[in-house]
Amino acid sequence: MNIRRIAALVWGLIVIVASNTIVMMPTASADSSAQSDVKFTSQQQQIVAQLKTANVVYLGETHDRPIDRQHQLSIIQALFEHNPQVAIGMEMFQRPAQPLLDRYLAGKITAAELRVQSEFDKSWGYKWEDYAPILEFAKANRLAVIALNTPTEITRKAARQGLESLTAAERQWIPPLTEIDRSNAKYQQMILGSYRQHAGIVSISSKSFDRFYNAQLLWDETMAERVANFVKQNPRYQKVVIAGSSHIIYGYGIPDRVLRRLGGSKFTQKTVLLSLDRDLRTSPQPADFIWEAENN
Repeated sequence: MNIRRIAALVWGLIVIVASNTIVMMPTASADSSAQSDVKFTSQQQQIVAQLKTANVVYLGETHDRPIDRQHQLSIIQALFEHNPQVAIGMEMFQRPAQPLLDRYLAGKITAAELRVQSEFDKSWGYKWEDYAPILEFAKANRLAVIALNTPTEITRKAARQGLESLTAAERQWIPPLTEIDRSNAKYQQMILGSYRQHAGIVSISSKSFDRFYNAQLLWDETMAERVANFVKQNPRYQKVVIAGSSHIIYGYGIPDRVLRRLGGSKFTQKTVLLSLDRDLRTSPQPADFIWEAENN
């Protein structure tokens, strides 16, 4: 069980109408102004070759590992060179920030203004500088960037007061509550184990854990809805999803929920973990690929 990564997610919740239209820019040839200098190993080259045919590629990161962002950018560059119709979905931006992202990509506001106006430092909490090169590459090459995340205040409220406490105004940023799928018992057990690291011994049937688990699912379902909607509306584009590994591992978080929404469509998705914790090295198939993002 991926305790370290999920534990960070758990702690963030325990302590705790803008347009949804995504502006699509005309594609362009690769701009070298924002490039990663990561050199792929032969194994990584083989992974990239298999990613090129996927409709959706998930790049699971550890948020406090800057090297993960360097490798994410290098993968995006390689995919873009194969097919310039690439879009990037980012957990790091909450859904209300979409118009700001669109303005930045169109050159109407600066990166500094995007950072301040989206309240990136407050809402995300990890270093802007780590993610800036990915945004610069997207802007330079006219790639769409999609804000995936649930607003923090909504997730926290759901964790503390329950899903039923959310107002109509708050629910505009999330999928219908009837779409929250609780059927994955293995995922529930995984989240419970991490929850206990901070909350102590609690029953899986306790009200506090039930609310927390629903909030976690709300988080996953919101991002999955955004991904699925983009795939439906832009079938020729390849979607690269950048999110924490805890939302991607075993497919339990985002990927399975995208598959549920697009199950009748002909599409493929691949999951990549940029690194793997020791406690998962003996686990069967935590992702399609383990990248091993180190200093190549």
